[in-house]
Amino acid sequence: MPRFILRALMLCLLSAVLVGCATSPTGRNQLKLFGEQKMSAMGDQSYAQLKDKTEVDKNTAANRFVECVANAITSVQGVQQAADGPWQVTVFKSDQVNAFALPGGNIGVYSGLLPVTENGAQLAAVIGHEVGHVLAGHPNERMSEQYATQGGLSVLSAFLGGAGGAGSQAIMSALGVGAQVGILLPFSRAQESEADVIGLELMARAGFDPRESVQLWQNMSKASDGEQPNEFLSTHPSNDNRIQALSSHMDHAMQLYQQTDHHPNCRHP
Repeated sequence: MPRFILRALMLCLLSAVLVGCATSPTGRNQLKLFGEQKMSAMGDQSYAQLKDKTEVDKNTAANRFVECVANAITSVQGVQQAADGPWQVTVFKSDQVNAFALPGGNIGVYSGLLPVTENGAQLAAVIGHEVGHVLAGHPNERMSEQYATQGGLSVLSAFLGGAGGAGSQAIMSALGVGAQVGILLPFSRAQESEADVIGLELMARAGFDPRESVQLWQNMSKASDGEQPNEFLSTHPSNDNRIQALSSHMDHAMQLYQQTDHHPNCRHP
């Protein structure tokens, strides 16, 4: 990438950073350009739309299990502050091995995740991770990164003459790929790793054995038959790196777990 183009892109991003600089719960610098009320409103709207378009699982045992785990996680001190009311929990009928949490206090768990989670602690690792994204302001950060990057690329496109030449188009295409791999995805991997650490502490404080988080990711590897994307081109750390990072924080998590006298009995369906 030509040096003057890189400099121009960095200047565009720097101007956004100056007005939206923040710090994550682990001390990492963040770019957050949107207000919390705006993020909550968007989270609530997205959650409502998803419930309209996706079948909700009516299985009583599955719902009771998920709600038991989610309620324990959201009862941890400080978590309620991230919601604009009681946390909403929905089990969606889908084969997806996934879950999510949205600003405003919304949690969704896909039924395909339940066979991979062998007990409440393993589901707590997933829900704790997803709630950790919200607590750390990652949805705001992700939107802000994309907004700032797209804004920077638009300025450079105009500087290079817009779509007025094959050379300019080729440069902008390369810049788009460069920005995606060099800026957005590494931030996403940092966010995922940060959510793992926050989630590990949340599940421990909620009374779930944090050691089950390692077993969860071993289960995930088995469920995917060992197939996973190249970590450099992925928004998520590899399962092996994830397990290694969780293990490195386990001593502190176990201390938190041992200090907790409440251990939820959430029965797996």
